[in-house]
This record gives sequence, C-alpha cells and structure tokens, in this order.
Amino acid sequence: MTDNTNRLIAFMERVWSAGEVAAVDEFLGPQYTIYSDPGDPWDGQTLSRSDFKDRLLASRAPFPDLTFEIGETVCAGDRVALSWTMRGTQLGAMGGRPPTGRSFAVQGMTIYHFANGRIVGHHQVVDRLSVAQQLGLLG
Repeated sequence: MTDNTNRLIAFMERVWSAGEVAAVDEFLGPQYTIYSDPGDPWDGQTLSRSDFKDRLLASRAPFPDLTFEIGETVCAGDRVALSWTMRGTQLGAMGGRPPTGRSFAVQGMTIYHFANGRIVGHHQVVDRLSVAQQLGLLG
C-alpha cells in the first residue's frame, strides 16, 4: 500500500468511524473541497479544517455508532479511491425528524485527493435513497 492509502485508511478509522474530531488536523490540508457528493449539504463547497469538523459532527450526530468498513483501494498519483460499507443506527434527530432507532448499511465509493501528504478533497457516490428507505423516512 502507498503512504496516501495508509493515511486514508487511518483517516477513515479515526475520523469517520471513531469520531475523533481533533484527528482532522492530522489528516486534512488547510482547505478541503467537496468536488462532487450529490445529496451532501456541503456538495461543491471548499471547507476549512474547522468547517470540516462541523461537517463531521453534524454528519455523525444522528448516528453515534457510525462505522465504515473499507473494501478495495486503488491509488493513482495524488488520488486514492476506495469502496466502503457505511453502517449506523439513527439515534438522533435528522433533518428535523425524530430518531427512528433503525439501522442502515449502504455501500459507496469515494475518490480522495491528496496534496503534500494531506487529504484535500473528494468525489463520492452513495445511494442516499437506500439509507432513507432503510431508516423508514420515506412515505
């Protein structure tokens, strides 16, 4: 595995799965661009590390047990692509709706961008409709 791949896996484990907000400073560059992530409220935005921490907290708040299981990784230059399975249980309010107590599992793929050994952005695809269906938020 490449240094960037190892760094990305550590980022996913510590920041997204464990919710270590302070670890964001270890992994991210000073600016982080969400190039494409349809359905993400931050889609198309460039965030500071502080903004990214706010995004992390807001994204994890409804799902305190959120985890990512890493599948395959592919590295090409300053990009690392990975497939993953995200799991969580909605124990907090989301989008003005009360907790459902229901769990979900969804697969996705993300291409992360690196500069000088730091993560500086991503392109992502995930079936957010499937998450809403599993949580019983539709209908």
